[in-house]
Amino acid sequence: MALKKIKILLTGGGTGGHIYPLIAVADSLIKITKESVEIFYLGPENPLNNEFKERGIKVYKILSSKLRRYFDLANFLDIPKFFLSCFQTLWRLYWLMPDVVFSKGGPGALAVILAAKFYFIPVIIHESDAIPGLTNKISSHFAKRIGISFKRTASFFPASKTALVGHPLRPTVLPEQAIGKEAAKQFLSFDVNIPLLLVLGGSQGSTRINNFIINNLDKLLPLAQIYHQTGKNNYQEALAASGEVLRNIDQSFHSRYHLVDFLDSMKLRDSLAAADLVISRAGAGTIFEIAAFGKPSILIPLPEAASHHQLFNAYDYAESGAAVVIEEANLKINIVLNQIQKILFSSQNISSMAEAARSFARPQAAEIIAREILKLGF
Repeated sequence: MALKKIKILLTGGGTGGHIYPLIAVADSLIKITKESVEIFYLGPENPLNNEFKERGIKVYKILSSKLRRYFDLANFLDIPKFFLSCFQTLWRLYWLMPDVVFSKGGPGALAVILAAKFYFIPVIIHESDAIPGLTNKISSHFAKRIGISFKRTASFFPASKTALVGHPLRPTVLPEQAIGKEAAKQFLSFDVNIPLLLVLGGSQGSTRINNFIINNLDKLLPLAQIYHQTGKNNYQEALAASGEVLRNIDQSFHSRYHLVDFLDSMKLRDSLAAADLVISRAGAGTIFEIAAFGKPSILIPLPEAASHHQLFNAYDYAESGAAVVIEEANLKINIVLNQIQKILFSSQNISSMAEAARSFARPQAAEIIAREILKLGF
């Protein structure tokens, strides 16, 4: 029996942490329904919105306003922007009238949730982080279903409508489509016989992690090769700084260090396939990507993250045995070298951490959410 064509509205914005899971769920919806579904995206202006357009998903823009739990002069601008976005959303939803709204939270999403409530449109939300954001906390009162990635998050939402589903990952970053480790190392121009550290700073990169890695290349490169993602805005600075440092390091080690500004989904997949150990920030998306590939990791949470959610993400994941957490205050080269050596040069540690990572991963999250959306839509 063919599924009826239903309308689904996606919302959420701010960073790749909001947009990429929406893309993953959209891909699953299209796959499950064999394209007998109409999908729209309503949210703030963002370069990543092109990901929707490439899939034939219509994009409608609204004003972005950030909800803050502290005093900031920007609140005086964002409060009127929020009310304007509510009117924009009421008008847009009147004409679209979707069967279901799926929200990832973030700037702009709350106005969409309130408009959906006004029109009695069912809402499903997903919270990626261990500590939910303010938008999702408010949205949870209007949601029919709530998906979460970490067990800890369940305590913030009603148990009757909350399910631990994991974090939705795009099909292009799942290991099923990846090549083997040796082939991936060769593809990235690394030596297959030397361990590879993959350094990730999140979708925008991390200046402090960049500086730490570059300033300590003389101590790190004798242990392993390094594939370093700097972020687009930091790339030129990192390239110049690393060039200066490498001048004072034996030339035989130069080929062990490669810089890249940004990793799209396919490059990220190849990089994770090639890596022996990942050093990274602790965004939920990154953690679940690392886990899907069964890679041991050293996580360095972003201290300024809202509600310290990266800190809780990191420690919740580390409890599984898949990762080691080094807080930025403890980011000293002797500590990092000690952890790298303990992991890379112990086959038992590598094996146990890899197994723990795979056990933590929930690669079917996008499909589970997509099917729940379709249930609400019929």
